[in-house]
Amino acid sequence: MGRKIHRSSIQLLVFALALFFILYLNRPGSKDRSFSWNKVRYKTAATTLPEARGICPNLSESKKPALIVSHVAGDGDPAWVDALSKRYHLCVYNVDKVLDKTSKYLQVPMNRGHEAITYLTFLIDNYAEIPASGAVFVHGSRFAWHNDAPDYDNAALLATLDFERALQSTGYHNLRCDWSTSTCLPSAPAQGSLEMRLQSAVAPWSDRAASDVALPKALAAIFGGSLDEYQAVHREVDLHLHLGRTEIVRSQCCAQFIVSRERVWQHSQDEYVALRQWLLDGADGRINFRSRNEKVAPMDDRVAGRVLSYLWHILFAKPNADGGLDLEQLNRDACPSAQECYCRLYGRCNLQCPNPGTCWGQYQVPPYFKLPDDWPETHP
Repeated sequence: MGRKIHRSSIQLLVFALALFFILYLNRPGSKDRSFSWNKVRYKTAATTLPEARGICPNLSESKKPALIVSHVAGDGDPAWVDALSKRYHLCVYNVDKVLDKTSKYLQVPMNRGHEAITYLTFLIDNYAEIPASGAVFVHGSRFAWHNDAPDYDNAALLATLDFERALQSTGYHNLRCDWSTSTCLPSAPAQGSLEMRLQSAVAPWSDRAASDVALPKALAAIFGGSLDEYQAVHREVDLHLHLGRTEIVRSQCCAQFIVSRERVWQHSQDEYVALRQWLLDGADGRINFRSRNEKVAPMDDRVAGRVLSYLWHILFAKPNADGGLDLEQLNRDACPSAQECYCRLYGRCNLQCPNPGTCWGQYQVPPYFKLPDDWPETHP
C-alpha cells in the first residue's frame, strides 16, 4: 500500500510541475511594454548590393500620390491601372521580367518575397522623390480574393480612396477594413504561443502557420542588430526586443496600404536597404549555410513574403516619446473597426455592422480563397 501511495505522490508531483511549467510559459506579458522596433538594425553578410534599377520615371515632378504596383505575369494585363493615372503617379514594376542591365527604371533585383521586393526597391531607389501626398502600394491584379470590395475590384477601391483622411490619424493605413484572414480577430493566437507552434508542426504545409511562428524571430533579427547596438538602445530606456509567448502582433491582411512621406522618411534609406538585404540574404543558400547565427529571412519565399506583410504597419508606426513602440497602441491602430475604416477610406458610411470586424454587404471571403477563372470577363 505504501509503495502505491508513494508512486501516486510522485505522479502527482510530476503533473503539478508540468502544469506549472506550461502556465509559466504562457503567463501574460505586461500591457505597457514598449518595443525597440523603431529602426532596422539588420547587418548583411553580402559583399555586394543590388544596383539602383527601380527608379520610377518623373516622380520628382509629381504632386499626385505614387501608386506602386507589384505585377507578375500571372496577374494578367496591367493596363487596368492606366485609368487611375489622373489620380496617381503610376509606378508599375514587372517583377518576373528578365533584368535589363541597360535600364535603371522600374526593375527589381529578383522575384523574392512577393510584393515586398517591389515595395522596398521603390523606397530605396526613389527615397528622395517620395511625393508630399504620399504613396500607395498594391498588388498587380485588378481582381483578387483579398480586395475589400463586394466585387473584389481594386480599381474601384483605388478610384475612391480618400488620401487625406486615410493618412490623417497615423500617416499609414492598410487598404482592407474587414477583419477576416487578419490577426485582428480576438480568436487569433499569439505568434509565439505553444498553440501556434503546435499548429505549425501538425500542418507544415500551412504558410500562415509557418509565417506566424517565424515572426518573433524575424522581429528580433530585423530590429535587433548587433549586441552592442541593441544594448545601446536599451541603456537609458526600458525597451524590449523579443515578442513574448502570449503577446500578439495584430495586423491586417494583405500588404496593400497607403503611407505618408513623413512616415517613410522616419527611416533612413540605408534601413530600407538593410531590410531588403534581410529578404535577399534568405534566398542565398550560401549565406544561410555560412552564417548559421545570422538571422536572415526564411528561405521559403512564401513564408518570407508573408512575414514582411505583417511588418509594414510596424515599420511606418510613429515612435512614442521614449523612442519605442507600444504594442497595445500599435495593435489598436492596426485594427480599426470595419465601420470606421470603410467610412474613412472609401466614404462608405452609415453601414450596418454586426461586429467590429465586418459590415453587411461589403466583403466576403470567396470559396477556397479564390475567384472563378472567368471573374474578370464577367465583371468588366
